[in-house]
Amino acid sequence: MIMKVEQLYTTCLAEAAYYIESNGEVAIIDPLRETAPYIEMAKNNGATIKYIFETHFHADFVSGHVDLAEKTGAAIIYGPKAKPGYDAIVAEDNQEFHLGDVTLKVLHTPGHTPESSTYLLIDENGKETAIFTGDTLFLGDVGRPDLAIKSDLTQEDLAKMLYDSLRNRIMTLPNDVTVYPGHGAGSACGKSMSKETIGTLGEQKETNYALRADMTQEEFCKEVTEGILPPPQYFPKNAKMNQMGYDSFDEVISKGNKALSLEEFNAEVESGALILDVRTQADFIQGFIPDSLFIGLNGTFAMWVGALIENINQKMVLIIPEGKEEEAITRLSRVGYDNAVGYLKGGVSTYEKAGHSLKTITSVNAELVAEKASELNIIDVRKPGEWDAEHVNGATHYPLDYMNGNLEKLDKGTQYHVHCAGGYRSVIAISLLMKNGYDNLIDISGGFGALSKTNIPTTEYVCPSTLK
Repeated sequence: MIMKVEQLYTTCLAEAAYYIESNGEVAIIDPLRETAPYIEMAKNNGATIKYIFETHFHADFVSGHVDLAEKTGAAIIYGPKAKPGYDAIVAEDNQEFHLGDVTLKVLHTPGHTPESSTYLLIDENGKETAIFTGDTLFLGDVGRPDLAIKSDLTQEDLAKMLYDSLRNRIMTLPNDVTVYPGHGAGSACGKSMSKETIGTLGEQKETNYALRADMTQEEFCKEVTEGILPPPQYFPKNAKMNQMGYDSFDEVISKGNKALSLEEFNAEVESGALILDVRTQADFIQGFIPDSLFIGLNGTFAMWVGALIENINQKMVLIIPEGKEEEAITRLSRVGYDNAVGYLKGGVSTYEKAGHSLKTITSVNAELVAEKASELNIIDVRKPGEWDAEHVNGATHYPLDYMNGNLEKLDKGTQYHVHCAGGYRSVIAISLLMKNGYDNLIDISGGFGALSKTNIPTTEYVCPSTLK
């Protein structure tokens, strides 16, 4: 029977899970929280899930390994040094697991975390075919070495381990081995990942800065650790959930997927529930319930929930477009936010029909901003790298990622025009600021993408090597 390998990529988290099948037996690598897709795939193929391989204790999402094992009887497998709080096989380095006619071999590759491991796929003819690298090796990058759970190891210690792992365990493999990484561009687990999600080891040896053949350990450590931004605040919380276990996904969905009357909704808010509005930014701007936090499902929803809602146990009531209820609760659960207690039936129209006033956000086009730029207080909420590449002259950099820790930075009596790259993050930022007492905020429609097409003066980054 022909071996089957399928990458299951989730753009919202820039995360890749893998389905491997041979002769009626299946292995899942790094599954997402919801288990139904994997179980359904195996069932449709007349196959049985035998193993669940985890490359490490993930920090950026909650894996589905515990639920999947409980539902299928499959064994959870980690590499050496892992200390899970549930039944699992902690494999030895080079230990092999047979799956139908193929073999998965454990390569302990510490560095991203101490337990990080790569799984080498050996086909029915004994050929080394592919590696599932988790966060050890990405396309164009390697995993950040600063996410170990309660470890005495420094990021420099882990960077040295990663250097050795890459050179002694991965770079020695054949160039035609396929590289299946754990993440692609957009993940906070690395710095400069490629948009591609499948490649070959030979290509990586030629193009990945971290795999240069002449690179010393000292050079590697410097380049890998240089410019690492602080991890999002939810990372250690997700890692702990992955290590120790979590509530059943089915129970989380059942609790959250519940239509609330306005009276029930208000009672939850009065008892401390956060109002999370997951509609589009265009809908939010036109009218929202006071004190709502906007994070739209149409963007990188889970990442921003994890970055901005500091209490992972925060109780939430949701404003959701009709038909998107289960999707919203599922995507919250992927990053460990399991305390949604329902959604307002009928959404904002129910609130408004009861005689309550909605709030709105003023949005202006980029051309009007460009005409009066020198008179305006412009706030740029993009990431540091985006700001460094190019920004509006005279603007204030106020990155959304770190806004919770800098809520007193602005003057509540001053009017601010706020932009991001395209309009999604600026509305998140405005909603967060409005929840914290700022009222005189104006959204710049289309963000920097629109501003850059006007004659507004900007500052571009100049590479030092081009300076004269």
